[in-house]
Amino acid sequence: MTLQKSSSKNSGALSHIRVLDLSRILAGPWCTQNLADLGAEVIKVERPGNGDDTRAWGPPWINMEGKISSYFAAANRGKKSLTLNISSPQGKKIIKELVKISDVVIENYKLGDLKRYGLDYESLKVINPKLVYCSITGYGQDGPNAHKPGYDFVFQAIGGMMSITGEADAEPSGGPQKVGIAIADVITGMYSTIAILAALNSRDKTGLGQYIDMALLDGIIALGGNQITGFFADGKVPFRYGNAHASLVPYQVFAVKDGEIVIAVGNDTQWQRYCEAINRPDLAKDPKWEKVTGRITGRSELIPQLAKTMLEKGMNEWITILEQYDVPCGPINNYQQVFEDPHVIHRGVKVDTPYDDGSIISTIASPLRLQSTPPEYKRPPPKLGDSNFEILNQLLGYSVESIEQLKKEKIV
Repeated sequence: MTLQKSSSKNSGALSHIRVLDLSRILAGPWCTQNLADLGAEVIKVERPGNGDDTRAWGPPWINMEGKISSYFAAANRGKKSLTLNISSPQGKKIIKELVKISDVVIENYKLGDLKRYGLDYESLKVINPKLVYCSITGYGQDGPNAHKPGYDFVFQAIGGMMSITGEADAEPSGGPQKVGIAIADVITGMYSTIAILAALNSRDKTGLGQYIDMALLDGIIALGGNQITGFFADGKVPFRYGNAHASLVPYQVFAVKDGEIVIAVGNDTQWQRYCEAINRPDLAKDPKWEKVTGRITGRSELIPQLAKTMLEKGMNEWITILEQYDVPCGPINNYQQVFEDPHVIHRGVKVDTPYDDGSIISTIASPLRLQSTPPEYKRPPPKLGDSNFEILNQLLGYSVESIEQLKKEKIV
C-alpha cells in the first residue's frame, strides 16, 4: 500500500499540513475550521450513518438530505468527511494508516476512551513521532473532576463567567446570565488553534511532536483575565454590572428618544469630547468627573444626569453628533442589521461557497486576515462521508473492491 499526501493547489499558510479531526460538537471543530481556512487538509472522521452530533441540531437546515444543520455548517467549512467505525479493528487500522501521514490529530472523546482503542497519544506517537496530538475535554486530563462530562453552559457557570454577566442583582431583571453564544467552546477552540500552531513551530526546531491538553474550564477562566486579575489585586469579588463597565464610566447602554445606543468613553480625553458633544460643559468642568476614578466612584450620581440628557435626541442624531467628536458609539444591531452595514459588506464578512449541485452555503469569513497567505474557502461544509472514496482509494490506496467490503461491514 502506497502512502502519500494528496496533491493540493491550496496556497494557504498551512497547505503543507494534514489534520486528522476526531472531534465533534463545537470546540474541536472550531479549531480545525481555523486550520482548514488557513489551508490545512482536514479529514473529519465521523460515525457512519449519523456523523457529528451537530448535523442533527436543526432547524435551521442547510441541507436536510446531506445532514447539514446550520450549527454544523458554522464550524465545519473546508473539511473532508470520512465515515469510520473506529471501534472496529479495521477502523482502528485505517486511523493508524492516516496517522502515519498526518501532522495533527485533534480529539474530544471522554477521558480514556481512545486509550481503550489504542488511539491515544502514547500509542500513536510510536507510529509517528512527529505527531502533534491535541485533546479537548471539559476539565482536562487530570484532577478530581477530569472524569466529569460538561457542556458550555456548565462551564460558563462554574468558571465565573455568569457571575459577571447579566444585570446587577439590585435591578428588577438582575441575576446571572450566560453569554449568547457557546463562548467556552469557541474560546477553547481558538486557544487550541494557537497551541497546535505553537507545537508545529516547535516541531520545526526539534523534529518531534507533542501532546496538548486543552480544557473548556481553563479556557473560560482565562477569558475573564482582567476581572480576575483585579480580584487578585484587591480581594474584591467582581460582580455583575449589566451593560455598564467596572473600570470605565460612561461605558454602557443609554436610552434615547427612539431606542437605545451604546456609548463607550474609554479615557479622560474622550470624556471631555463627549461632554462637548452632548452640550454639557458643566460636567466637563466639574473636577469630580475630570478623571476616570472619580467617574467610577461617583457613577450613581453621574449616570442619571447623563441619562436625562441622552433622552433629548434620537439614535441617528446622537450617533451623527458623537461621531463628529470621535466618541465611540453605535446602535445595537441584530444580525440582519449587522449584514446590512456598509462596512461589514466592505469587509466581506459573509462568505458564499457553492456545492457541486449549484446550491450555496453562506458562512462567516475568518477574521484571520493574512495578506500573503489569506484564508481560502474552497470547500463548503461536507456532506456526510463525501470524501470516503477519495481518502481510502487515492490517499491510502484501498481498492474499489475493498472499499465496497468496508461498506458492507458498516466500517465506513
